[in-house]
Amino acid sequence: MLKGKKVLVTGAGGFIGSHLIEALLAKGADVRAFVKYNGRGDLGMLSDLPKASQSSLEIILGDVADPFFVRKVVRGCDYVFHLAALIGIPYSYVAPSDYVRVNVQGTVNILQACCDEGTNRVVHTSTSEAYGTAQYTPIDEKHPLQGQSPYSASKIAADKIVQSYYQSFDLPVVTVRPFNTFGPRQSARALIPTVISQALTRDKVSLGSLEPVRDLTFVKDTAEGLITVGLCDEVLGQVVNLGTGTGNSIATIVKEILKMLGKENMPIEQDQSRVRPPKSEVMCLISDNTIAREVCGWQPKYSLQKGLSETIDWIKKNIEKYRPEVYAV
Repeated sequence: MLKGKKVLVTGAGGFIGSHLIEALLAKGADVRAFVKYNGRGDLGMLSDLPKASQSSLEIILGDVADPFFVRKVVRGCDYVFHLAALIGIPYSYVAPSDYVRVNVQGTVNILQACCDEGTNRVVHTSTSEAYGTAQYTPIDEKHPLQGQSPYSASKIAADKIVQSYYQSFDLPVVTVRPFNTFGPRQSARALIPTVISQALTRDKVSLGSLEPVRDLTFVKDTAEGLITVGLCDEVLGQVVNLGTGTGNSIATIVKEILKMLGKENMPIEQDQSRVRPPKSEVMCLISDNTIAREVCGWQPKYSLQKGLSETIDWIKKNIEKYRPEVYAV
């Protein structure tokens, strides 16, 4: 299905985007990588791809919030995987308008360009944060949406805009809603790299709340899910969850990492600066992946332990990329 197809990936310099590009190239796609413009020419996580992969990519730097630029980037593409977004929850508390500009207006720009250009499929990436704290578990796609942070509110708005383009203009879209993803190349903004990098370089681990429960999917499984679910005709116009269906508390995840590192007795302290406002904290996210599994034929291949092992190995080899003493928002 992908061999010889022209595929655009927005947010290509990000953690999931870089793994998605690797998966697309492995399937024979002709990939155009859309990276956020910066004056340094920094390609983000794409720089960690093998040199051979980088040379076979068409890499374009720009801004998803610019509709004129977006139109040029979309032109000629068969499929568009839209991952570009501001995703840090703490930063959304201090810069909410930026999240609307990038996550909402940027998505409108992609959709309109795809509409005008007659793109064959748009795969939009949502987030499990759109559900807020679970009213029931496992969380299926019918669960109410709750904007408990400016970030999640902006993603809910983007998801609804995507739905409107399917209903109003017959744009062939699929919204894929991953639960928490982890793996190599993830920034210290996220929990697992924070724990690993701190445990490797400090004498204690400093975190926010330890009680929330998360459903963790290894990034290679998420990348495959974006492709398998996103290109599944049976779910056209729908939202589909990606997750393992198993939840673990932050405390349990941290203890498992410390055990794997042979540092079971390392102190774990709560840093109040890392704690979300009480009504904004999402306490439980566990996915119901029935549609992805039974309709689209996707299911995760990595256990939590196998994924953590690969992540630990990568961070050990790339520890210089992290600043464990700094709280990355």
